[in-house]
Amino acid sequence: MDTKSKSKKRRTIIATVIIALVIALAIPAILLYCGVIHLNNPSSEKYPVRGVDLSSYQGTVDWDTLASQGISFAFIKATEGSKHIDPYFEKNWDNASKTGLRIGAYHFFSFESSGEKQAELFCGNVKPVDRMLPPVIDVEFYGSFKSEKDIDAAQIKQELRVLVDKLTETYGMKPVIYASKDTYSAIVKNDFGDCDLWYRSVYSAVPDGVDWTFWQYSNRHRLKGYDGKEKYIDMNVFCGSPEEFEAYRG
Repeated sequence: MDTKSKSKKRRTIIATVIIALVIALAIPAILLYCGVIHLNNPSSEKYPVRGVDLSSYQGTVDWDTLASQGISFAFIKATEGSKHIDPYFEKNWDNASKTGLRIGAYHFFSFESSGEKQAELFCGNVKPVDRMLPPVIDVEFYGSFKSEKDIDAAQIKQELRVLVDKLTETYGMKPVIYASKDTYSAIVKNDFGDCDLWYRSVYSAVPDGVDWTFWQYSNRHRLKGYDGKEKYIDMNVFCGSPEEFEAYRG
């Protein structure tokens, strides 16, 4: 075999190896993205109480079907900021309350509105139901507020405290705060220890030292019973037994 042929063969082998490696790396990534495999699989023995959270992105929900798939609770988006009401909330709240699920409503916290105005919107639209879970305040970065350097943390904590206190007064339960690693560190960690924590960590377990009550462990599950443009649904576990969950009020 001449030198030219050997060189061509070598290039072919290298190209084949590279393609094989790309495929080997791409397949798990695709399966993960499509919800076929999951990085987090919390023990069902340790965390037997599971639930979902959803919003208008899941579209119309068949609550009887959804409730029949091994879940015990659902957090439903109600409001955002000082003006936005989730267009599916009223219907979801009414229909979900007729199932055996415990349900709770969540509010997406705005860095641009007062805590008082946000409380007025939420309380004006979320009517208490039997066995209701504590209200949730979803605290996450969004839009131009991408990290701690983009916010006035002191001002945001002040408005968040107003919202916490107003919801506590209205519902007789201290609200739960939902946060990811970034907003937990920047806003929640040192100033809102009186509120239970719903921690988002979909690629790994909750870090040691974080005291959580709910853990959002996946954003790539598929269940039956909804028809929205979002085909996936978030999955969560409660840190406790079924008996503790039934007695839980924040």
